Amino acid sequence: MSDVPKQQAKPSVPGRGVKSDPNSQIASRLKALYSAVEQEPIPDMFLDLLEQLDRAERLSKS
Repeated sequence: MSDVPKQQAKPSVPGRGVKSDPNSQIASRLKALYSAVEQEPIPDMFLDLLEQLDRAERLSKS
């Protein structure tokens, strides 16, 4: 066994900061993916289904 203490954390690389943290990388990629999905148009079939549900709800209230 060596008497040299083990490092608990890797020293940060200059210019990389928190970005080298795997959790930050995952969070950044998930945010980018969510943003891309958010920009996609809503399929017509889904809009039709929502309209049918709205119509059914209006009819049930009257």
